Amino acid sequence: MHSVLRALAVSCAFIAVQAHAADPAFTPAQRAEIISIVRDALKTDPSILRDAIKTLQADEERASAAESQAAITSHRADLFTKPGDAEAGNHAGDVTVVEFYDPRCPYCRKMLPGIAAMLQQDHGVRLVYKDIPVLGPPSALEARAIVAAQKQGAYLKMQDALMGNPAAPSDDLIRDTALKLHLDATKLAADMKSDAVGKRIDANLDLAHALKISGTPTFVVGEQVIPGMVDVAQLEAAVINARKHAEK
Repeated sequence: MHSVLRALAVSCAFIAVQAHAADPAFTPAQRAEIISIVRDALKTDPSILRDAIKTLQADEERASAAESQAAITSHRADLFTKPGDAEAGNHAGDVTVVEFYDPRCPYCRKMLPGIAAMLQQDHGVRLVYKDIPVLGPPSALEARAIVAAQKQGAYLKMQDALMGNPAAPSDDLIRDTALKLHLDATKLAADMKSDAVGKRIDANLDLAHALKISGTPTFVVGEQVIPGMVDVAQLEAAVINARKHAEK
């Protein structure tokens, strides 16, 4: 009986959405009868609606996971093996973690120590960085500086310096940071404005859009997309799972 009522609850929600459709699934009398039955059932056992919502949510999550896996498969080369991407950890690692991040994102900054600890503990992890400045001009300025610094072999140094500095970025701050890192500040400024750096960041943003990534940080591990600031233990578990999957 409960399974029938759960189905009716879902049908009721469907009818509400389709009320103005050109060819409704039920007549007005049938619709009214179903709604009356569901209302009476909910008064007796409110858990029916809760169970129906849980079922719908589970279906949505499964569909979303399947969509993410399909997108990862379609863009596998751009995600995991695109030439020129900045890396950390073991460049020949058996598991690749891709991080989409904004250098001004406070959550990305908070995760830096935990990620560093994970790379220290698991020498089989290769971390690939995808810069996606989604938080406005200051983010774009920092992202360009970090990507441009890679041309002088200092991507990680510039990333660490800027993301560890709470001050708002400016051309002067970036120049001072470059000098402190013993970089050619004039070359860095020119590279920041180059088409190559701009295209690199635009490609990352396009890839994030294709994967329906809307916030930072977002991680891709194996076939799994992990959005938001998460416990590093969750990333470590995803790495272990990807490793087991690859061994099959």
